Amino acid sequence: MKKTLVSIIVAIVAVFGGAWWFGSATYAEENESADGSSEEQTSEAAKMATSISVTPVSRIMQLKSGEVYDNNFSINNDGSRELAVEIFAAPYSYVYSEDTDSYQLGFSNENNYTQIVRWITFKGKDGNYAKTANFTVAPGESKQIDFRVTTPSNLPDGGQYAVIFARTTNGVASANGIKTEASPGMVLYGRSTDGETITKAEISNLSIRQSITEDNVTRNTISASAKVKNSGNMDFNAKGTLVVDGVIGGGHYETPATAGRTSVIPEAELVVSDEWKETPGFGIFKVKWTVEAGGETETIEQIVVINIIPVIIITIILLTIVVVWCIIRGKKRKERRSRLSV
Repeated sequence: MKKTLVSIIVAIVAVFGGAWWFGSATYAEENESADGSSEEQTSEAAKMATSISVTPVSRIMQLKSGEVYDNNFSINNDGSRELAVEIFAAPYSYVYSEDTDSYQLGFSNENNYTQIVRWITFKGKDGNYAKTANFTVAPGESKQIDFRVTTPSNLPDGGQYAVIFARTTNGVASANGIKTEASPGMVLYGRSTDGETITKAEISNLSIRQSITEDNVTRNTISASAKVKNSGNMDFNAKGTLVVDGVIGGGHYETPATAGRTSVIPEAELVVSDEWKETPGFGIFKVKWTVEAGGETETIEQIVVINIIPVIIITIILLTIVVVWCIIRGKKRKERRSRLSV
């Protein structure tokens, strides 16, 4: 009987354990294959790509009506070939997409908050300022680019937003003959000190989920998201804080204080999110999701149960086996004592 019970227990463990191992192994093999090809593609791209960047990646300017502001940024050529670069400014705004039901970043949509593009000029090699400028940047060189913002006499209230691009014009031809370009940019936040400043955030669609799907693979991951809309005329930062605790105490995860914030400009609605990447395979957790934006705060709380039903079923089966084994063992002891007492 002992051997039978042990065999049953071993079989159950083998079935569930084998299934878990196979699933894990398959996932690992898929990732390994994907990583392998990705490394090859990355290695090939690295040989052909140009390496260019701008510093800083963003700049804030306080603006008044009828003034001239001179400023600068740097282009850095970290590659091994000389680059021809065109400097120009484009609108920094978001456009709603019905296909994705979300706001997509675009650089061609002009509105009341992108007029600063018209006020920006760049100092060329001849010392004159124009709407565009062209330079060559040697390998390893960092070139300073001077630009000027000339505000009108009737500066609009609120913020003004643009991206200053440094686009390579001598792109590298890839193996299939396609010419590639690089266009790093610096986001320019212009903030009017004249007129009325309105900061108005609308926080909605707060949700907590217990799974996430990537590349057709579903993982049990606790994540949270929310939408933040800017209905004012000045940009603000939005931040989400995800806190995961055990139902009987003990902290498991909290969004790091150093996590980046999302900058939300006027007429945009962006998603703020976070996830606990090290979520275990099963458990019961108390989850809290808080979003702060533009002086507003919204919070939701939820109990999240992950794969607890299979664990309970396996536990009940194992306990049943143990109980049956104890009963059978007890009966055998009684029979043995009865035979000895005769």
